[in-house]
Amino acid sequence: MSEGRQLGGGNRTPWSDLPASVRTGIEEVLGAPVVDARSQSGGFSPGSADRLVTADGRRAFAKAVAAAADPDAHQIHRAESRILPLLPRHLPVPRLLGVVETDEWIALVLADIEGRHPATPWLPAELDRALDALAAIAAEPVSAGLAEVLPPLGTAVAPLFGGWARLDPDHPPRLPDGLDAWYLDRLDRLGTLASEALEVVVGDRLVHLDARADNLLVRPDGSVVVIDWPWAAVGAPWFDALTLLMNVRYFDPGSAVDAVMARHPAFTGLTAAAALRALAGLGGFFAEASTRPAPPGLPTLRRFQRDQAVATLGWLRERWPDLDG
Repeated sequence: MSEGRQLGGGNRTPWSDLPASVRTGIEEVLGAPVVDARSQSGGFSPGSADRLVTADGRRAFAKAVAAAADPDAHQIHRAESRILPLLPRHLPVPRLLGVVETDEWIALVLADIEGRHPATPWLPAELDRALDALAAIAAEPVSAGLAEVLPPLGTAVAPLFGGWARLDPDHPPRLPDGLDAWYLDRLDRLGTLASEALEVVVGDRLVHLDARADNLLVRPDGSVVVIDWPWAAVGAPWFDALTLLMNVRYFDPGSAVDAVMARHPAFTGLTAAAALRALAGLGGFFAEASTRPAPPGLPTLRRFQRDQAVATLGWLRERWPDLDG
């Protein structure tokens, strides 16, 4: 998760428009010419995202981006290229086949995963399987080697959780549409809760940090694979499961997510106080980020962040222990 990458719909570069050097490099990784390429939707990046089939029948997935077109996405691909090879192979995660870097482009070539994104609004059975996958990922402490590479979760989210402090109470901040003065009246308390969240997210488990529908694939057998790993960190085992429920609320504000929290083992160890603090940190990030000018080439980003702020903070308000605060 970052200030510039969230759920959305960018203008994907088709396979045929990639430079010949990039396409050739990908084919060299796969060991045969690509005879079919099908662009995949989702995400904000203008880079490519293609399911590929080679002349010898091999299937793969490749995503590529140029630094000039999207410097952030270029760095994101590079980060993921370092992280994926270190993830335990028994976990429900993608397998990196190779990396192509040529001129200003970087491409990641991965084993294809037969599957689709979960249905949204979320179906209860698919939500349970997604939470099962997140619980499996967080079941064991990370290895010493992986812990040396990945940041602590508190460090990773600290810039994000400072959102409330960036809404200056001396200059009336512009809240996203859908949020009222209730939040302005509690800026200091919300900021304190968000700061305290940096302590409650501490842990020794692998955290994806961007768990949402378009970063998950449901296989034909119903199991779920968690894709797109550039933000991985080490922290609390329940963090990804909590952010996934934010995504459920995003698509269905009336969803009974608290009942899910109460019954699924992915939330073991999560207290009501910790959940409130994490929601305050995440909600403040989305609220403040949504008030910024849209980045070049990403016109829908701020609207997504606004809607995510409304969903997250609506949930936080329901859980607020003292509405007169």
